[in-house]
Amino acid sequence: MRRVVLSGLHGALLPIPAIAGVAEKPPAAAKVLDLFQRLKTAQQNGATAGRVSFQLSEQEVNEYPVYSQHAHPRPGLDSMTMKFFSGNYISTFTVMDFDAIERWKPGTIPMLLKPALNGKKSVWVDARFEASGGKTTFSIEKAYFNNIRLPAYVAQKAIEVVAARQPEHYDATKPVPLPFGLRSIWTTDQEVGGEN
Repeated sequence: MRRVVLSGLHGALLPIPAIAGVAEKPPAAAKVLDLFQRLKTAQQNGATAGRVSFQLSEQEVNEYPVYSQHAHPRPGLDSMTMKFFSGNYISTFTVMDFDAIERWKPGTIPMLLKPALNGKKSVWVDARFEASGGKTTFSIEKAYFNNIRLPAYVAQKAIEVVAARQPEHYDATKPVPLPFGLRSIWTTDQEVGGEN
């Protein structure tokens, strides 16, 4: 589920416009949007802008996509909750549309798993990422649907299909550029941090 994790991180690090009909942004969304503006300004101003570093709690990271999903739904993804651990280890609980994945790329879901992986289902994926030099890569540690352990290659293929359908058109088979000129990101227990 490398791409799911990647979508989650990037979804948490992608700006959205103001949402019509939403009078007030939740505090986490306001904090994340302010961070986006600071990073965007630093990226536009180059070396003269100075460093921007940040730390976001799990709660802030998980609240922002709930807010942003109203303006920019993510194809194939209904929701995602992330947990951060030391050593760039992330655990995600994601509701994915497996019917859409199979429509987009027939054969992604093995026949043996199709009875279980159809429609919108929750999957749990643990992954470790490496991020430096402005790019990130992931390796899947384990993936589950209910109590069924999913083979890493199935999770990887599903992530690749979903990633390609995102507005950013990620290629999950290669290192993915971090947004806003970020050079690195990392995790500690219950937090994610980064800097440009």
